[in-house]
Amino acid sequence: MTLQRILIVTKTYPSISQKYRETVCTAGVLLDDLDRPLGWVRLYPIPYRLLENDQKFKRWSIIQASIERNTKDSRLESYRIDIDSIVVEREVDTSDSWRYRKELILHPSLQFPSTEAIKSQGRSLGLIKPLEITKCYYESDAENWTPAQKRILNQESIFEKPLDLEKIPYRFGYEFIDADHKKHRYSIIDWEIKQLYRNSRDTKLESNPELWKKSGCEGVQLKLSRFIEEKDLYFLLGNLKSRPQTFTIIGLIYPPKVKGDQLSLCLY
Repeated sequence: MTLQRILIVTKTYPSISQKYRETVCTAGVLLDDLDRPLGWVRLYPIPYRLLENDQKFKRWSIIQASIERNTKDSRLESYRIDIDSIVVEREVDTSDSWRYRKELILHPSLQFPSTEAIKSQGRSLGLIKPLEITKCYYESDAENWTPAQKRILNQESIFEKPLDLEKIPYRFGYEFIDADHKKHRYSIIDWEIKQLYRNSRDTKLESNPELWKKSGCEGVQLKLSRFIEEKDLYFLLGNLKSRPQTFTIIGLIYPPKVKGDQLSLCLY
């Protein structure tokens, strides 16, 4: 393994794993000692909620960690990480309208014009600027974990306690057109958006369960719409290991808008 510096850009909502019980896929940017971006990296698996408190890196943290290529994953950006080696170096703040964050994340080497450009270069991670966003949406998903997933969460031993992980019964996403003028409908698997649903829902005093859940969806919908109207919005795209031709939005990058307008149209 090699010790590297990594800017943490996004974390996906935890998923259930037979081997690791619960894991988080983290995407970041490799940095040299002068903070110059070297390329995208995917760190998996990370049992984030089981890390020591001083190792629980936030989004936009720069960490140091020992990593190595994951030879069981054909995606070039995929690396394993030595959990015990994680050291949080510092956080990159939003001062001066995201100036330093933008220097790190909007480097030309990290950006692509379209999903097809990412695929054609044999990559599985890439930042794109949508040409037009036509709709943000939410739709129903499975209400509960499967019986097999519940058994994994409920495992208990002298070393492990049962895990409490909420199943979010909705998918959220954007419909957009990229620079190749191709239309896409991608779901967002960013932990930040799933947590926004929970926060929006839990602030409402609503006795009707369906209305209570709907209030969470409306909170996410409002935020996604505001991103279009008020932010210079970029999508960090990543594909699936089992279906490499299928991409999702694994992170939203939203510095303040400085020019231009994007259409806002959010529908159920």
